[in-house]
Amino acid sequence: MIYIKDFDNPELQPYLTLRRSEEQRKKGIFIAEGGKVVLRLLNSSLKIHTMLTTEEWFNLIINRKNENSPVKYDDRLNDCKIFIASKAMMEKIVGYRLHQGIIAVASIPEEPKLEEFLTGIKTESIIVALDNLVNSENVGVIVRNCAAFGVDLILAGETSSSPYLRRAVRNSMGAVFHMPVIHTKSLFDSLNLIRDKFYTRIIATDPHDNSSIFDTDLRGNICIVFGNEDSGVSEQIMNICDEKISIPMMNNTDSLNVASASSVFLYEARKQRFTHGKR
Repeated sequence: MIYIKDFDNPELQPYLTLRRSEEQRKKGIFIAEGGKVVLRLLNSSLKIHTMLTTEEWFNLIINRKNENSPVKYDDRLNDCKIFIASKAMMEKIVGYRLHQGIIAVASIPEEPKLEEFLTGIKTESIIVALDNLVNSENVGVIVRNCAAFGVDLILAGETSSSPYLRRAVRNSMGAVFHMPVIHTKSLFDSLNLIRDKFYTRIIATDPHDNSSIFDTDLRGNICIVFGNEDSGVSEQIMNICDEKISIPMMNNTDSLNVASASSVFLYEARKQRFTHGKR
């Protein structure tokens, strides 16, 4: 443990640039923020570089009962450098008010190759693709929904926010630590590959389409595409989709927030598998 009173240590640099998450992603690191998220990071296999925390939060972690986890917090904490500071000092370092006094820097896991990953994927698979989905908080909630409903892969398009941006990680509540994520340089090419070589239907979510989610067969290998918060799935991607589906709305509501809508689509896909004996 290193007690700090200033910002001089170069290993604190990632905490000084929290508002530049995309730069951090390009360096292969991400920020985990808040007690529950950091605890879930400790329970993952991802490499943790450093942790910045108050002494109170550090003691909470050390003393936390851990019977249900195969990971020993002590072992994980011994593998990273821990900086101890007051909460006021931490807020000066990160540049904004923290809800909780704990934050960590870890490595983004190495991504699998798309074809190699798909070769080993099971039948009845569900893939989620993000097409120009720019709000990182929405991305984080979608990641959490993907984990909850058993999605096999998240495919982040070249113009979408990364699931490893700080706010996305926070809103996923650490679910991203256990989800396969691939950032593709061309979502168009990747979707064509998924459909043509791995016999997967590409399904666009479109609030303006008349095809109801409840009348659509969502079994088999499917890839559900979620688009931009304002304009939806792009025309280029829409043109290669096999189907377009929507959630029927009532009371003159035109659409749901994309993160909220994702839970409905993924729940329906999972329900159909349970109903027909697939789990």
